[in-house]
Amino acid sequence: MAERRLVALGVVVLGLCAVFLLWNLRAPVGLILELRAEKLVALVMVGAATGAATVIFQTIATNRLLTPGIVGFDALFVFAQTMLVLALGGAGYVALAGAVKFVVEAAVLMAAAMALFGILFRKGAEDIIRMILTGVILGVLLRGLAGFAQRLLDPSEFAVVQQASIASFNAVDPEMSGIAAAVLTCGLGAALWLAPRLDVAALGRVQARVLGLDHDRLVLTSLGVVAALVAVSTALVGPVTFLGLLAASFAHALLRDHRHVVLIPAAALMGAAILVAGQALFERVLGLQSALAVIVEFAGGLFFLALVLGRRAR
Repeated sequence: MAERRLVALGVVVLGLCAVFLLWNLRAPVGLILELRAEKLVALVMVGAATGAATVIFQTIATNRLLTPGIVGFDALFVFAQTMLVLALGGAGYVALAGAVKFVVEAAVLMAAAMALFGILFRKGAEDIIRMILTGVILGVLLRGLAGFAQRLLDPSEFAVVQQASIASFNAVDPEMSGIAAAVLTCGLGAALWLAPRLDVAALGRVQARVLGLDHDRLVLTSLGVVAALVAVSTALVGPVTFLGLLAASFAHALLRDHRHVVLIPAAALMGAAILVAGQALFERVLGLQSALAVIVEFAGGLFFLALVLGRRAR
């Protein structure tokens, strides 16, 4: 049953992609299709990477309320952007080749994410309140440091930081998309390879160790995969904090299956579906260009509050 629903979800995503490409298509057809295809690739990659990474992250944390974004990854991205502009200057930052800039940002984010997640998971992740508060405090700290550094920038450099810190799917470099696609393909392949062990890890650290799983090594490996997926997708378009929570929660609700071999691709497809459908709605129907990330964050924030309050009521 879960496999059939997964296939149906894949068909829906393909349909949404076709609508995004072909809706109200006018001359020059070739140019418009090329521009739409570049944006579509970015939407699918970011949605897939964020959804898959969130499922893995929630399994390691043994809690379905957490996402990498909630524990401060968006603040980490803004801090990294600010430091790059402060070190290179606005002109130097803008002059960086797209591929070089992307690789530098992704590498910095991956290294920082591993350190951040390592701190959060060092003593386990059973206490949801501690996890969220630690992430919030780290996020406030990083935002404060970024704000202090931004005060040292001149107005033109500050504008560069502001533009780079907001998620946007409207100007994705095709060269960056190629690098991101290669990394994300490897990351998703590694996630599926880890799927059987993640099924065991979902039982909890003690039970997993009793069943013979090297839980600590799996956590470290999984965090590396999560860091790669989230860092690359964030470096590509910017942070979308609550997208992963929406994708993972909808995937669980749709499949009602604990197996990660179907949950991971389902969350990836769900993340892609949310972004493609949302972008198609805003661009084709409402005629808007930059509202998608804001709406996803707003809806995701309300959904997170509903989950927290609903769990507390139970």
